Amino acid sequence: MILAFSNLKGGVGKTTSAVNLAAALARSELGVLLVDLDPQGSASYSLGVPGGGDGPGLGDVLADGVPLAEVLWETQIPGLDVACGGADLARAQMSLARRKGPTARLREALAPLARRYDFVIVDCPPGLGLLSLVGLGAARAYVVPTTPQYLALEALDRFFTALETTEPDLRPRARLLGILLTMIDHRTHLTEEVCREVRRRHGGKVFRTEIPINVRLAQAPEYGRSIFDFASWAPGALAYSRLGAEMLRRARRQGLA
Repeated sequence: MILAFSNLKGGVGKTTSAVNLAAALARSELGVLLVDLDPQGSASYSLGVPGGGDGPGLGDVLADGVPLAEVLWETQIPGLDVACGGADLARAQMSLARRKGPTARLREALAPLARRYDFVIVDCPPGLGLLSLVGLGAARAYVVPTTPQYLALEALDRFFTALETTEPDLRPRARLLGILLTMIDHRTHLTEEVCREVRRRHGGKVFRTEIPINVRLAQAPEYGRSIFDFASWAPGALAYSRLGAEMLRRARRQGLA
């Protein structure tokens, strides 16, 4: 199963969720590939994997057809590999814009690795630019993380509208797996109000699992660790474990995994 994480808005826990869900699945003895489609390379950095360097990168895969297997890095987590993001993706985006059928490039690159991994998690950059559409175009399903803020709530609605109005030849066919509420603190009135409104508007599309505000989640990337390797006892680790189980149940129920 190929699953993309995407949102118009940055700062909503998208990369944190992609990284830690990938780690949670790998801890369940599944083979997982994390594809870092963000030129900032934050997902790669969060797992202690250096982006860039002299060798080929993910940008070369998308722009020049370099085999994806040549740009993979093993992480400290058994069963979890990373295809690194980096500045070369900005160049790739310009190259893709001149090609026919650009949103199929990642899907085509992943095809030879279909038997190697049980799950591919794609961390898309913020917005719905070409790189995000490439990630969504490769996916069977996608997750939209959002925070309990009114600007994030409005960005969520704009995201779905933007997907529906994307040009037909670029519009992804991926199915919404769920909306994920992140950075939750139910001690505040704002959190209660916005979470209630998200669930009112989107109902069963919202995951039951919520990701709490947790300082350990913010600290883990500094050490190149997932939350499970940095602070396995932390509330954030428990939440992502629950999310992994809920996501698997939902994906199987929908015939996606």
